[in-house]
Amino acid sequence: MSHRSVLAKPASNYYLLLISATALTALGMMMVVSASAVSSFESKGSVFSIALRQIIFLAIAIPGAYVASRLPLERWRSLAKVALFIALFLLVLPQLPGVGHLVNGNRNWISVGPVDIQPSEAAKFLLILWAAHMLAMRERSGRIQTQVLMAIGPGFAIACALILRGRDLGTAVIFVAIACGLLFIAGLGMKHFAGLVAFVVVGVGAMVIVAPNRLHRLQAVIDPFDPSVYKFAGWQPAHSLLGLGSGGLFGVGLGASRQKWGNLAEAHTDFIFSVIGEEFGLLGTLVVLALMIALIFSIFRIAMRAQDSLTKFTTAGIGCWIAAQTVINIGSALSVIPVVGVTLPLVSYGGSSLIVTIIAVGFVYGAARRDAGIMEGVRANSSVSA
Repeated sequence: MSHRSVLAKPASNYYLLLISATALTALGMMMVVSASAVSSFESKGSVFSIALRQIIFLAIAIPGAYVASRLPLERWRSLAKVALFIALFLLVLPQLPGVGHLVNGNRNWISVGPVDIQPSEAAKFLLILWAAHMLAMRERSGRIQTQVLMAIGPGFAIACALILRGRDLGTAVIFVAIACGLLFIAGLGMKHFAGLVAFVVVGVGAMVIVAPNRLHRLQAVIDPFDPSVYKFAGWQPAHSLLGLGSGGLFGVGLGASRQKWGNLAEAHTDFIFSVIGEEFGLLGTLVVLALMIALIFSIFRIAMRAQDSLTKFTTAGIGCWIAAQTVINIGSALSVIPVVGVTLPLVSYGGSSLIVTIIAVGFVYGAARRDAGIMEGVRANSSVSA
């Protein structure tokens, strides 16, 4: 049986989703232990301190994903109706005096006891859910295509304005990518879509030009080893490339990365892909890419099969989110786009990111479980195995 016939079976989407998400999460846990060891020992006195926190976050995320996968569709509809207001409330919190605080120059965090939370991570999923509700209503009424821009555009614009107020351009770009992806899927006319993309490109370019630190990051993309930028904006991309280059084909071995010893800042978060490349080589990075492609492919395939419009648009929005964030993170590590500070989904360290992403994957898993064709194939496979 050819691989094409296997992938054509509805149940293959179910298995691809589970295998890729599980493998990426397991790989992420292993790499967080390795990449964070030096930083963890310097800041906490233990090489496992940061990794232990990630394990706790995972322990919280898994029950959340289980609930998300089994929550009735009507509950999701009820949440979707108010999701925009909850998302905007969360995005306002970091801007409140005494509530939000700066991390690496961005005011996009709040503290809850000993834990720092990034509300924008939850806002991603909530905005996707709200946008899916708005698009689903228009699809059912037949008012689709150009009207979709006014349906979800203002909500995303307000959210991006709040995020940019906290100086987090990377997260704002992901929100814009999600919105553009949903608008394209919803059938926005190509003329309007091209105009929207042009407007976004000009807007992002203007924000880069007026901010010296962002302009330096753009200059670092051209040549991070240039003496004029190397010790500043070029430091992270330069050492990311050094790590990836020194890994060769098979890598230097798990735990043997040299760049994580103070040279590569955020080794366990924004630049974990570089540590993977250094420790497992080109083959390791290709495995990560293959798993990411499998995950995104399965999400979009499940979205395409969904009979319910809310499920279809929400699942597709989650696919756009994970795809955009993956491209931006890996692009930064490869120094083909400026460093904007976003995590690699399911792999990088970060409680807010890990919990919300796994819950979102739980929603997609629930969408697969509601698909009669997929579950019929899964039951058939189970009976054959038994």
